[in-house]
Amino acid sequence: MAGEPALEVVGIDKWFGANHANRGVSLRVERGTIHGIIGENGAGKSTIMNIVYGFLRPDAGEIRVGGRRVTITGPRDAMACGIGMVHQHFMLVDTFTVLENVLLGVEGGARLRPGLERARADLLRLEREFGLEVEPDRPVGDLPVGARQRVEILKALHRGAELLILDEPTGVLTPQEADHLFRVLRALTAAGRTVILITHKLREIMELTDAVTVMRAGRVVARRATAATGREELAELMVGRKVPLRVDKRPAAPGPVVLAVEGLRVTDGAGVERVRGVDLTVRAGEIVGIAGVSGNGQSELLEALAGMRPAAAGTVRLGGAPPARLDPRALRRRGVAHVPEDRQRVGLVTAFAARESAILGYHDDAAYNGRVLMDGRAVRAHCAGLMDAYDVRPRAPDLPTAGFSGGNQQKLVLAREIERNPDLLLVGQPTRGVDIGAIAFIHKRLLALRDAGKAILLVSAELEEILTLADRILVMVDGRIAGEVAPADADERRLGLMMAGAG
Repeated sequence: MAGEPALEVVGIDKWFGANHANRGVSLRVERGTIHGIIGENGAGKSTIMNIVYGFLRPDAGEIRVGGRRVTITGPRDAMACGIGMVHQHFMLVDTFTVLENVLLGVEGGARLRPGLERARADLLRLEREFGLEVEPDRPVGDLPVGARQRVEILKALHRGAELLILDEPTGVLTPQEADHLFRVLRALTAAGRTVILITHKLREIMELTDAVTVMRAGRVVARRATAATGREELAELMVGRKVPLRVDKRPAAPGPVVLAVEGLRVTDGAGVERVRGVDLTVRAGEIVGIAGVSGNGQSELLEALAGMRPAAAGTVRLGGAPPARLDPRALRRRGVAHVPEDRQRVGLVTAFAARESAILGYHDDAAYNGRVLMDGRAVRAHCAGLMDAYDVRPRAPDLPTAGFSGGNQQKLVLAREIERNPDLLLVGQPTRGVDIGAIAFIHKRLLALRDAGKAILLVSAELEEILTLADRILVMVDGRIAGEVAPADADERRLGLMMAGAG
């Protein structure tokens, strides 16, 4: 017998221009459960949850909370209905304390002291009840990522959330932090609260949820009790075809050193040293993976090696010789390609047509230029070829890059860089925000490049990805290489301990 519904959405439709993002979506989430929502990029799962939380208004359909029809026109209405949401990118003020962040927006009047005292007492109660340990008077900017996420959960609970929506909550957590989060979520449901989990990680769905809704192309295509399904069935439901969950990987055959880094130091714009004396090598025919919690210098390391950020000290050699200059154009001419971590901010110009984004950084090549003007026909044909080879959807070279889903934008960036046949590929977060079908495709492409004798330096926050692809694993903590481990000797727990500085 089904339990009491905490949330029901009935026949929700949502259009964005000609894009029918939600098509008669109906789903039911039972009170006191953890309910997963999964689907490919562009399946409509985030859209439906943004409608529930009031960020978007539906074009048709209704929302019911506790069996009662409600009208939600904004997040304040959602909170009044007992709905809270923890976003993938935290909405916190770093210079404020934990207590000030929790109180922000619900101060309770002009006199702050009574509100602060009530909030402090409520935080202590929530900590005891759900294991949400934080330091109320510590600035949020000084907290590790897992603690910041707990602050977001506390904010929602302090505002009375009985239903908590979490969007990709483990993307920036160590395995130990993720385990702690799972304990918190189980404690919440044991106390009668309800959790909706949006995630692309099928392992988390299987370990954590009671039921799962699968969306594809804007529709709900299946609902399963988690105990009655498996990863393979869910992957096939998401994509509409069988999907390999592991890629075949031959043993590496490392060749000569392609990249050698010694004593590299990099500072950020505020003068803070982010990379602190890093030494590493990458050989032809191998993938070297760098694991680490976000913010430990991996991004600055990759940007420095790609010529996007100056090095304060150290040496970089390509094929045994230092490049004439560490700038992107000179490095591309030396056979270095770069897939940046942030595709929208760095990898693409979203206002450009896809055909233009497909040649960024290579736009001065003779193949794309006539005597005076750029050869539009050649550029369009080049982009169409990349789209066919990498299954970029829709096959529309003239469509603005912003019109593609995040996963298809990522495939466009990867196609642009990999198809240059580089000697060295620097790749950051290759499958961030990418659905399961595209993940398998991207992994195959990276392994094919390795097997063709190319060198790859991979930075990823996904430990499963590191363990799947890397031939050698480096762990980065506080701007330094904390250790190296062979994949055969590694597992997520060991890497997580190393990432936390305890390995």
